[in-house]
Amino acid sequence: MFRHLAAGVVALAVVTATPAEATPGLVRAADREVVFTADGTTTYGTLHVPQHRAGQRLRAALLLPGSGPTDRDGDQPPASSPDTLAQLADALDKDGIATLRFDKYGTGRTGLGAYQDHPEELDYPAFVRQARAAYESLRDQPETDPHALLVVGHSEGAMTGLLLSGTVRPRPAGLALLQPQAIRMLDLVALQLKAQIAEATRQGQFTPEQQRTVNAAIDAAVTSLRERRPVDTTDLPSPIAQLFEAFQGPNARFVESDDAVYPPDTAAALRPGTKVLLTCGTNDVQVPCDTTNALKTALRHAHAGGPGRVVLPGVDHLMHDTDHPSTLALPVLDALHRFARS
Repeated sequence: MFRHLAAGVVALAVVTATPAEATPGLVRAADREVVFTADGTTTYGTLHVPQHRAGQRLRAALLLPGSGPTDRDGDQPPASSPDTLAQLADALDKDGIATLRFDKYGTGRTGLGAYQDHPEELDYPAFVRQARAAYESLRDQPETDPHALLVVGHSEGAMTGLLLSGTVRPRPAGLALLQPQAIRMLDLVALQLKAQIAEATRQGQFTPEQQRTVNAAIDAAVTSLRERRPVDTTDLPSPIAQLFEAFQGPNARFVESDDAVYPPDTAAALRPGTKVLLTCGTNDVQVPCDTTNALKTALRHAHAGGPGRVVLPGVDHLMHDTDHPSTLALPVLDALHRFARS
């Protein structure tokens, strides 16, 4: 999430004896294009169906991407292609779970759709409605069990999944919140920026007095946005000033509506007993573990089931570690498999 602030092989099930296509009654793993409509926009996605017995109804997971123009694979081409969602689909395939991932507004084949001529009207609730339409599409696929659906969201997608899970029917059996946006958007932005200013001060780029001035200007900018007033960027370094300027104008509606959501409050709508995995990485500078404390408490009060919060040693926001710089780290895979098998 907010990667610009911090500077992110589909494996089919192996049959060791007879090939899947030659085994009577066994359907080999496959991807297919899925199309559904949300608010008048045609949305395109990929349904991955693991190897299964003919006629079998499978558990299935809706995969939701992080913030920004992140497509169905979890990429923001050409700048960033970590394949986060494609790799999650891979991992869940190994537990026999079908997955649907899609190009959200502004990405891939979907594009801006109905918002093409007025992108300034695209707010955060529109993305939630698009995710709901995706959930309903997954529910209605012939291979999926509508009573064994999961929602798996990364970063902002985890917050979307949390909102979604309290309202859809049937309710999901489980929810995976991976490195989630767990506090209000602008609070998280301010935290990230202040951490960068602190590091720059440590390196001698700012004096302590300058650090205090910039931090105060960041707080003032957040207050101005929330009060719908122009942001005074006088005391902000140029890159931070540009960021707050980008949060105004055409993006103002989205920023305001995203910032209005406090994720711990949404946990109250979860069905008691819903199994929830909440992960945080010790090397995640974008969503530090302590930002998930209130959400962890809210999930407990909502009587959510386990596994609960899992701290991932050495794992960053894209769920990589130093040994796995371009693939999901082993602690992530382990947490996912425990969630899938619980």
